[in-house]
Amino acid sequence: MIARIPMLKLWLLSCVTLLQSITCVAANTGTSDTVIVGASQSQRYLSLLKDKRVGLVVNQTSRVGNQHLVDFLLSQKVDVKFVFAPEHGFRGDHDAGAKVDSSVDPATGIPVVSIYGKNKKPADEIMQQLDVIIFDIQDVGVRFYTYLSSMHYMMEAAADAGKAFIVFDRPNPNGRFVDGPILEPEFRSFVGMHPIPVLHGMTLGELARMIKGEKWLDTTAELNLTVIPVKNYRRDMHYSLPVKPSPNLSNDQSIQLYPSLCFFEATPVSIGRGTDFPFQVVGHDQISLGHFNFTPRAMPGSASNPKLKDIQVSGQDLRHSQIEGLDIQLLLDWHQAFAAKQREFFSRAGFMDKLAGTDKLRLAIEAGESLNDIRQHWQAGLTDFRKQRKPYLLYPDYPTE
Repeated sequence: MIARIPMLKLWLLSCVTLLQSITCVAANTGTSDTVIVGASQSQRYLSLLKDKRVGLVVNQTSRVGNQHLVDFLLSQKVDVKFVFAPEHGFRGDHDAGAKVDSSVDPATGIPVVSIYGKNKKPADEIMQQLDVIIFDIQDVGVRFYTYLSSMHYMMEAAADAGKAFIVFDRPNPNGRFVDGPILEPEFRSFVGMHPIPVLHGMTLGELARMIKGEKWLDTTAELNLTVIPVKNYRRDMHYSLPVKPSPNLSNDQSIQLYPSLCFFEATPVSIGRGTDFPFQVVGHDQISLGHFNFTPRAMPGSASNPKLKDIQVSGQDLRHSQIEGLDIQLLLDWHQAFAAKQREFFSRAGFMDKLAGTDKLRLAIEAGESLNDIRQHWQAGLTDFRKQRKPYLLYPDYPTE
């Protein structure tokens, strides 16, 4: 028995190391299943890149084990011509909405072309220098998370230029949930381009297949699409991201709360930008539903000018809450508190409607509808969406409650 203890410690240490890169834990059974992301299955795609000129849509999450995909492909003698940088930049160090400039990667000398901001697609002169576009970015499964929109525009650019498009798929940490309003066409924007719910329960690889199959691309050209699926992935798995996908989604809890708290961006209420726990608290300086105090401050790279900067606010500490999926009750409670003080809650009504993909959610809240009545508005749409997405799924479906 004594001799087995050091061996157990060594085994635990190796498990921790593996968890940092490719391990998921199945929430429904408590058992461990190792998943292998698309980028880590080089035997499935290196032959597709032989003698090809390659462009990469990547950021800090694009890893093969502990190595960035750019460095890995270069080590395999792949001819990487351009890196395309989405929101938050190639290295993931830009604040939400901050301008991403084109530049040159100092580590490799590869040109970095911004696809966030005014120019969402590369110029045709750049596309003609490529044969293949690879998309490999970790998503969080929420319609208004903009990496999906960047993928859409790059798919269009690839189709128009006659270039192959390959998605290295990654798990969806909110993959168990399909919930929220279906986006209506008049509310289409960069924070919502497709008629899908807020929580779609799909990976970006599956969504790429759906975008192509449903002909949502604004082009008449046929896209040559390949998806490298995640091995051993199931939607009911709890997936802990080894690298934070954007500056303000710093841990599992923030990613779990993000679908619900992002709506507060359209209100005067802070959700913790400019603190050490963004997307894990809710607070205001004059109206409060709790007693947790925090003070947003400028934090370069994640919150250069946060809401209620340098003002102490009080509210709810959700860092240990069990909220998951889409929790509209938070919005209802805070709206009611503002209404009681005759204060405007949806100070950016247009942005709220873009996030929701409809004005019906905001109008229902303002009308005082109950939570059950509000949720009933989108149930028929979710049923239709589940049927519509079935042909494009790469992994077993999961019947969310």
